[in-house]
Amino acid sequence: MRVLIIGGTGFIGPYLARQLRDANHDVTLFHRGQHESSLVPADVRHVHNEFASMPVLKFPTDLLRESFETVIHMIAMGQADARAVVDSFSGLTERLVALSSGDVYLAYGRFTGLEPGPVEDGLLTEDSSLRTVLYPYRAQARTPDELSYYYEKILVERELLEQSKIDTTILRLPKVYGPGNNADLATIYAYRNHSQWRWTHGYVENVATAIALAAVHPRAARRIYNLGEEYTPTIAERLASLPQSTIPLAETGAFNFRQNIAYDTTRIRRELGYREPVSYEEGLARTLRGTAHPG
Repeated sequence: MRVLIIGGTGFIGPYLARQLRDANHDVTLFHRGQHESSLVPADVRHVHNEFASMPVLKFPTDLLRESFETVIHMIAMGQADARAVVDSFSGLTERLVALSSGDVYLAYGRFTGLEPGPVEDGLLTEDSSLRTVLYPYRAQARTPDELSYYYEKILVERELLEQSKIDTTILRLPKVYGPGNNADLATIYAYRNHSQWRWTHGYVENVATAIALAAVHPRAARRIYNLGEEYTPTIAERLASLPQSTIPLAETGAFNFRQNIAYDTTRIRRELGYREPVSYEEGLARTLRGTAHPG
């Protein structure tokens, strides 16, 4: 299968490219050429172009003369770039896979205080309510050109799922950790004073495996999947198996820690047969090796 990855040289992308290539798929990475990774196999093709800067609104003509069975958009951040990929690859690809986030859920708005209302109880399924207030980070932006101004994964999902030109798969990612990103596990240690809070995480290789599976599995077309752990531990449960740390506590402001951000990941396991190749314990060990902050 010919697969195009838009982005793909950041944190998750190199693992994804390697897994797809190891499964004998023909992989092309479209990116700016500013970051390269030794994880990417030497025979993976790179297309370097300034158009690959976020938001990705244009693609080089040479690339659009080709056809790919699957296009994986790692960096679709808003409505405009979601629309651009559909307009550009309609008729050139059978499947589009886009990465989304758990911040689309109403529970996230309740957690951050963006949306008033009661706590959303239980695990978040793919059918859970979404936020009604858009642009969750716009207040942080200084100019309309900044990512925090135009970022909205709800609009990415809406734009891609409501069109009929390309079969789309939406993957809602957890908080990803591993060597090279969130390697100090600050997203656990910094919340140690909220011991019963739950936030779904995912080790980078496991998340890449799930993306690769959804990209090639025929049943994944026009489906939404939560990615992440099968069970989301509390902060206290996570800390019980981790060394001490001097990472400072997070500034939590108006966050409501009665609101968990915990996914139900049953659907991708049941429908696509997904299983983590790296255990939770091994993922933590690989992540902390050489990156822990001893207390």
